[in-house]
Amino acid sequence: MSNRLKAILLVMGAMAVFTVLDTSAKLVSQHLPVFVGVFFRYFISFLFAIVIAWRSGGLASFGTRHPVLQVTRGLLLLASTTCNFIAMSHLQLAQTAAINFTLPLWVCALSVPLLAEQVGLRRWLAVIVGFFGVLIIMRPGSAEFHWAMLVSLFNALLGALYNITTRKVGGKDSTDTSLLYVGLVGSIGAAATLPQVWQMPQGAQWGLLLLMGVAGTVGHSMLIKAHRMAPASAIAPFIYTQIITMTISGAIVFGQLPDGWTLLGALIVVASGVYVFARERKKGVTTSQEATPED
Repeated sequence: MSNRLKAILLVMGAMAVFTVLDTSAKLVSQHLPVFVGVFFRYFISFLFAIVIAWRSGGLASFGTRHPVLQVTRGLLLLASTTCNFIAMSHLQLAQTAAINFTLPLWVCALSVPLLAEQVGLRRWLAVIVGFFGVLIIMRPGSAEFHWAMLVSLFNALLGALYNITTRKVGGKDSTDTSLLYVGLVGSIGAAATLPQVWQMPQGAQWGLLLLMGVAGTVGHSMLIKAHRMAPASAIAPFIYTQIITMTISGAIVFGQLPDGWTLLGALIVVASGVYVFARERKKGVTTSQEATPED
């Protein structure tokens, strides 16, 4: 089996693992405040990151050449996760997945002012068409519109900013260092809200919280390994397989199926994103996809 095929399978596996995370988060949000779930998602991941970093680099893993950027990355991902958890508590999993797939479109658009990259007319048209697909999903002004859809869209924007910040850090810090700072900043940031919202988890909720933390760690590890085995532009389109796993999970666990308009909008968003990836690959643009729509 070639490295590229292994990388594709790893990405698809990571999307399935992130679906487990999102499903667990939606279940937890039915009984616990959002920030309680966010805290445990990051704190458990941070504990795993410490173990992994200690085995590979020890205290040296806490050293960074870009402390401000690392803290900024952590805050952006914390805000993104919080928005995602809030949106999922009100929307179907397939809806949040479809809206979150605008992340590469946001990255493409924001790379012009923030990274001074050149984006051609074709990619701009793809971005516009993609956001037209979001309008089909959200249907503002109709009875199907929910304010949480705007929160989900803002989550994708925050994820794009996290992605761009990650590109600025580049290869100057190790993967272990980046994972440590994301977990540390996320844990501290979420913990600051606990005195106002704390509610003790009960019974099976502890298992769901543990599952969230494990899934977050495993999913990111699979993505990192995949990007070491193949170019991002070659494997990034397979991130969109999450719409399948999210739809299946939503149907089985919550009895929710997306309507035809949501599926049509999702198809337009996915097609636009794949086209952007294809154009970037042709132009030789390096797109980091460490940040995914899920988490």
